[in-house]
Amino acid sequence: QVQLVESGGGLVQPGGSLRLSCAASGIFFSMYDMGWYRQAPGKQREPVASITSGGTTSYADSVKGRFSISRDNAKNTMYLQMNSLKPEDTAVYYCNARLLYNVWGQGTQVTVSS
Repeated sequence: QVQLVESGGGLVQPGGSLRLSCAASGIFFSMYDMGWYRQAPGKQREPVASITSGGTTSYADSVKGRFSISRDNAKNTMYLQMNSLKPEDTAVYYCNARLLYNVWGQGTQVTVSS
């Protein structure tokens, strides 16, 4: 059974930082492209950042320069380092893995507020 479990969300003040983690199990982790998505209330789920099996990264314009995606294949874990957080970053953040089908984690809440 393929599972993705996000962690690291929480409440942070504007300008602060968080690091999200996505722990994968049941897959040969290093073989697959992965990414982070987020969904704010009343909005569509949107891609935030992605990283291919080869390590190529991409970012949404809204987070470029502030967020950094990485993966540690030995630990079967993907990360999203979020710096200079803004209130508009508030959302549930989801981990995604692209197998023959999309696999999603349960999400972790990030709230940016003073």
